[in-house]
Amino acid sequence: HCLIGCRVSDLRRFTNVDIIGGAVYYIARKTKENDPVTISVPIKGRAKSLLKKYQGVDKQGRIFPFISDQKYNDAIKEIFRICGVTRIVTVLNPVTSEEEKKPINEVASSNMARRTFTGNLYKRVKDQNLISTTTGHKPGSTAFARYRDIDMDIKTEMIDLLNE
Repeated sequence: HCLIGCRVSDLRRFTNVDIIGGAVYYIARKTKENDPVTISVPIKGRAKSLLKKYQGVDKQGRIFPFISDQKYNDAIKEIFRICGVTRIVTVLNPVTSEEEKKPINEVASSNMARRTFTGNLYKRVKDQNLISTTTGHKPGSTAFARYRDIDMDIKTEMIDLLNE
């Protein structure tokens, strides 16, 4: 999921028909009604291996077998726990709007995979418009800003440009 950056609602409906010439092509379900745009994301490396591993497994013909969104999110949390990814993060409580500290494995979700995809690309490419062609965000989208982090490494690279 974090290798193609789509929403989980799109990922769970993909079939082999959506894969054309080494890329996945789709119209994001969320934007289909208002301003449909075909999104294409090349499939490389680990993503290609996972497609091969799960080929023909799903009885409904999807590229990956899904039980439900909740069980998918539960599995993500469990994978984080098993791998020892339990660092403390700050999150907003949705009820009280107060900040809380929680282990990341307790708040991990499919949307985190989408943000990971976007953030990892942004760290390397730093071109929101280019990355948006793979995520379906509109150019200049404020939502895009929530998906990437301008961390100290990016700031250091930027300042280093002044010293060239």
